[in-house]
Amino acid sequence: MKAIVLISGGLDSILAAKIIIEQGIDIIPLNFRIPFCHINAHAYQGKVLADFVKINLGKKLRTVDINEEFLELLLKPRYGFGANMNPCIDCKILMLVKSKELMPELKAEFIVTGEVLGQRPMSQHKQALKVIELDSGLKGLLLRPLCAKNLIPTIPEEKGWVNREKLLDFSGRSRRPQINLARKFGISGYPNASGGCLLTDRQFSGRLKDLFQDKKPDLRSIELLKTGRHFRIGTHTKLIVGRNERENRDLEEEAKAGDYLFMPEEKMAGPTCLGLGDFSQKQIVLCAQIACRYCDSYGHEAQIAYRRIPDQGSLSLNVLPIKEDKLAGLRI
Repeated sequence: MKAIVLISGGLDSILAAKIIIEQGIDIIPLNFRIPFCHINAHAYQGKVLADFVKINLGKKLRTVDINEEFLELLLKPRYGFGANMNPCIDCKILMLVKSKELMPELKAEFIVTGEVLGQRPMSQHKQALKVIELDSGLKGLLLRPLCAKNLIPTIPEEKGWVNREKLLDFSGRSRRPQINLARKFGISGYPNASGGCLLTDRQFSGRLKDLFQDKKPDLRSIELLKTGRHFRIGTHTKLIVGRNERENRDLEEEAKAGDYLFMPEEKMAGPTCLGLGDFSQKQIVLCAQIACRYCDSYGHEAQIAYRRIPDQGSLSLNVLPIKEDKLAGLRI
């Protein structure tokens, strides 16, 4: 008997997998990759998620990329968004549909998730759990071990594949039951429960909404939303300002044909700035003023070099830093 277990990256899915393993079921840990994970969400005491799964579940993690499908879903989710740009119900349905497609290949009889009744306001109330099960085509075949006793029995329980009495009745937002269960199983080094999805973050969601107004998102534009300070220069032009040496390097490496790079002269410390779009000369001056604002010019005039990729030669402008009130109006 085999079951696919959806591994989200948090503690709950690992606990759900352990409960099923304890009942003698062979599991297949499955993780879906989407482009909206926090940079430090998978901080398992220095280990990556696959290592964490191997250590605690004794199984190799299978990863499936659904980036493109998820971006299409994001344009018009059937069940809408949560507090920010998080289409949690549609996201879960997509992952379960993909899991169901893999069942014959993996010889799995049912699917397991770490969902807990009442833990998430949008996607884990009783009606949402029912919608997710039905719309994914998994009626009776979706087992949620952490809260199973609060739900109607599934086919695995009715057929005796798993013992319902050994399943749990967790509910609500308290993490204490999960922490106690993790201690019982000897699981440590898991990330906190703040959530690993950038779509629940207000600032990131604001950047994403701005991107939607400019263009249909692609993976590159999504990845760039995670880096630097963002400023809307025009309807189809924006500037990303690096906040540290790593981001400066990343922005320079990300520049492609048609993009602009702005940076201070070599003797002055300051950011690398990536300009996206077709800039007028007035907008180029504005970008140079923004770059100057974050240089070590102490409010004085600075020389800002700029070039359009793939040009090798740079031009330069002597500019004063942009005024703070004007800068605030451009910030995304």
